[in-house]
Amino acid sequence: MNEHFRIEGAGIDSGRRELLIAGALSATAAALPAGAAAQAPAVAKATEASTPAPVLSRVALRVNGQRYEKEVDTRTTLLDLLREHLQLTGTKKGCDQGQCGACTVIADGRRINSCLSLALMHEGAEIVTIEGLGSPGQLHPLQAAFVKHDGYQCGYCTPGQICSATAMLDEVRQGIPSHVTADLDARPLLSPMEMRERMSGNICRCGAYSNIIEAISEVAGVGAKA
Repeated sequence: MNEHFRIEGAGIDSGRRELLIAGALSATAAALPAGAAAQAPAVAKATEASTPAPVLSRVALRVNGQRYEKEVDTRTTLLDLLREHLQLTGTKKGCDQGQCGACTVIADGRRINSCLSLALMHEGAEIVTIEGLGSPGQLHPLQAAFVKHDGYQCGYCTPGQICSATAMLDEVRQGIPSHVTADLDARPLLSPMEMRERMSGNICRCGAYSNIIEAISEVAGVGAKA
């Protein structure tokens, strides 16, 4: 009998202890929002004071043959100018670190990673994006070749691939060598090795590399298996 009462007493004590703990936690939780609300204006004011106002500047450039003039934060990249200010969303934001090539555009005839270049650096420049190479009714030869040879799967890297390939073919026509060009005194031959080296800055996460090489080879008029 005494053992029975001892067990019941332990149960009562345990229940009372849990009730007291729950009550204390409830009281603490109820008090927190009021304290946080009281501190919120001071925290917001301090954050606002420590955040400098953006410095704005005007930039004028031509994109796909059309002149634009925009006032932008001086930290705005060319990629964000194209996508956010000009609504030219064909140029993709991939790694945002210049490693994947999805943001490749042609600036004054040269291919660049637009995520690594500030918009203000291109004052007066001629920029060509995927929208300026062709249209649905009149595809650029490389766009048509990518479709024909299934040079894309998800398509996310495709605008950068095509812009890069367009500029790359111009580099070869100008006789600009690459790291794998055997004879620096001769015009480079557009072999598969040359194409792979020159396009190595453009990553295809779907792995459509062989089809991309076939598409570029057709436009260049060379054999992909040479």
